[in-house]
Amino acid sequence: MKIIVAPDSFKESLSANVAAQSIIRGFRHVFPAAEYVALPVADGGEGTLDTLIAALQGDKVTLTVRDPLGAPITAYYGLLPEKQTAVIEMAQASGLMLVAPEQRNPMLTNSYGTGQLILDALSRGAKRIILGIGGSATIDGGVGALQALGVKFYDENQKLLGIEGNILSQIDQIDISCLDSRLQDCIIDVACDVTNPLVGQQGSAAIFGPQKGATSEMVIMLDHALNHYAELILQLTGHDYRHLQGGGAAGGIAVAVAAFLNGQLKSGIDLVMEALNLEQHLMDADLVIVGEGSMDGQTAGGKAPIGVAKLAAKHQVPVIALSGVLGDGASSLHTQGISALFSILPRLDTLEKVLGEGEHNLEVAASNVARVIKIGQSLSSEIR
Repeated sequence: MKIIVAPDSFKESLSANVAAQSIIRGFRHVFPAAEYVALPVADGGEGTLDTLIAALQGDKVTLTVRDPLGAPITAYYGLLPEKQTAVIEMAQASGLMLVAPEQRNPMLTNSYGTGQLILDALSRGAKRIILGIGGSATIDGGVGALQALGVKFYDENQKLLGIEGNILSQIDQIDISCLDSRLQDCIIDVACDVTNPLVGQQGSAAIFGPQKGATSEMVIMLDHALNHYAELILQLTGHDYRHLQGGGAAGGIAVAVAAFLNGQLKSGIDLVMEALNLEQHLMDADLVIVGEGSMDGQTAGGKAPIGVAKLAAKHQVPVIALSGVLGDGASSLHTQGISALFSILPRLDTLEKVLGEGEHNLEVAASNVARVIKIGQSLSSEIR
């Protein structure tokens, strides 16, 4: 029996890799001779970088870059084994968690550090970049990252704008003549699992601004600045990116990558499954185990377990899901390729204790699921 174990992380409790090993230990109590393939997954947000480095034995590259407020910070990205694919998480350099709550202000933060990570990957020969853009602290339209890559921005007086803070509202002219030429030979895939456009009531400022520290007045100003930015891009490229699906992700950096770096916005879980070569592993698999900290009706909206389940369904491989919590609408996931769902919680307890016991609870739950499968095999044999 070949079993693919492909969980996402259990937030605040287990990384995807630790979760995969816990499940395998639980199953081995019952099926010691089975073949286990650990393929921990992520949906393109925070955790994607570590997941791919661990699963593909990639190398971690560490360097000093600018954080969202311009201070030096140590960040890292991954180089996958063939060395020509880099995996970069925007959160490493431009993440919200890098800014203290009382300092969060998207009028002051920028994405320059993310551009520095891309620049370093280019210097190491990267020909493809997988860019995860979850968890950002910025709403700068990716202007900071573009500056790091050579783009120049001028104000109405033809004065070159600096790299401090959010300069969106001051831009009058965009000069891409010094954009790093190595980008022409590099494919950039943006892991993007939101559909919000750049501007408007569902846009970057309106939807994501408040969680990044924006007041209601700032939201209006930022939306106006993003509209102005989009107009400049339209004049330069001939394309209007205001309503690009997913263009509002991570403060609009998705638009910058699409407009100037020839990037493509893709489903995060699809990118991860492709990098892991999951479909090839499914060809002769008997069972898939997925999981994450909480599953409910919203899990169907692009989350990792459903991406895996849909691909497994294509090859008629059953999928069992293990989750810390099964919320409202979880049963609807049966129509999305999940054959059976189980909560790993053995009892009601405090959140702190539940999170602390996650690894043990997951192993025990996996062992019990394996025992049920063994009973099913025995019954099937008796019926025949």
